[in-house]
Amino acid sequence: MMTLKLADGRSLAYREAGEGPALLLLHGWAQSSAVFAEVMPELARDFRVLAPDLRGHGGSALGERYALEDYAADVLEMLDLLGLGSLALGGWSLGGQVALRLAQSAPQRIRRLLLIGTTPRFILDADWPFGLPDAQVRSLSRNLQRAFEKTLADFFDLQFAPEEITPERRQGILGFARGDGRLPDPSAALGGLGTLREVDLRAHLGAIVCPTLVMHGAEDRIVPSGAGRFLAQGIGQARWCEMPGVGHAPFLSRPGQSLNYWREFLR
Repeated sequence: MMTLKLADGRSLAYREAGEGPALLLLHGWAQSSAVFAEVMPELARDFRVLAPDLRGHGGSALGERYALEDYAADVLEMLDLLGLGSLALGGWSLGGQVALRLAQSAPQRIRRLLLIGTTPRFILDADWPFGLPDAQVRSLSRNLQRAFEKTLADFFDLQFAPEEITPERRQGILGFARGDGRLPDPSAALGGLGTLREVDLRAHLGAIVCPTLVMHGAEDRIVPSGAGRFLAQGIGQARWCEMPGVGHAPFLSRPGQSLNYWREFLR
């Protein structure tokens, strides 16, 4: 792990591997860059791969706020500090929403966009059938405050469709994704969950002009696949990739297949 000092004095931790064109990967809610530890060595054969810990997650310092704009500002400052111009950007779940915000606000920095298990709106609404009921998300917030570690463990298991992975594979994933035992700060987890409840990016998808791959598991229990299809239809240069029998984290349950799709797109 490496660390940058941001202008406001906070530290931002990140992983880096390989040489070549830059590829930045953004993790999901309540996770860290460790979720990419398995796929980074393979990607590093062709790319300079960077994966930051979002504020309050992994080794990165807490922030005062956790809006998409705050996460995106940290990433842009990281790019400037490392002297990176345009690059390929991948985001999973909440990280995908941050990636969408960056593609909208700084299109000159993003050459290609990879969205994994991403939604423009996390919460079910009268005109949005591809989300979770707000009552369920509010219940998740209460449970985090009552039993933080157990609630995160239960949410981790929701990442996968029933029988998608073996118990041995589950332990293997936990071994690298949570190998250091580090969980997000509770305030960061709650702040990020609040952002997920509020964000609605549907009206801004037309502003994304770069080639985009939208990858989604057909059996995603956190973000219904219809949300991914909506993204693919709303982004001008998007390709849709649905993986049968797969849940919310294709690169964890089907790493080889996911890498093949990523390489083909990023080439």
